[in-house]
Amino acid sequence: MTVRAVNADPMEGRIARFNDLKGNGTSIMFIDSVLPGHYRTNYSVIGDTASENPDFKPMLTIPHRFQIGMFEAPPGNGPGWHTHTYVELFVPLTGRWRFCYGTNPDDPDDIAGDAVLEPWDVISFPSGLWRRFENVAQTNSWGFAVLDPHDAFTGRDPVWPAWLEALAAERGLRSDEHGRMVKPPNFAELEREVAAKILPTAEEC
Repeated sequence: MTVRAVNADPMEGRIARFNDLKGNGTSIMFIDSVLPGHYRTNYSVIGDTASENPDFKPMLTIPHRFQIGMFEAPPGNGPGWHTHTYVELFVPLTGRWRFCYGTNPDDPDDIAGDAVLEPWDVISFPSGLWRRFENVAQTNSWGFAVLDPHDAFTGRDPVWPAWLEALAAERGLRSDEHGRMVKPPNFAELEREVAAKILPTAEEC
């Protein structure tokens, strides 16, 4: 009898399907996610993607020397004013996105510049520069993010201004000194509330 060797698939665990990804999102990955104008669903493809929510589940769990995430936001929504200690790069996949940046943590409208990006455009933010962005299309839109290597829960990440942290705390969300979200007893209710505000519009991706 011939014995056939069975070799392990060298690509096992290295393919993430978009249809599977869409069911693996988190509506509250960051403390600003509960604030009006900042509703969005975040998806971790590789690594922690700067998550404050300790329950995130990356699609590809094999270690990489970079992090990749995706996000979907309804019109007029996107991340609040923040910064990181590493480079953060974005590529819009659908819709149009306005990116604003500046050096004043206390005023998100005191910007040094802004740019509206369309699908396949690229913008790369250096560490320490404050930034925010929002979907300026008429329908839910998607984006793609690549982050420099960094370790999760070793410090506050993202770095938020004090005023935004105070607003999030009023809604019951904060992060500890390690950057790990401290969830309130009604967290599940908050998740459902935020998820309902991100329901796809007619021209869904």
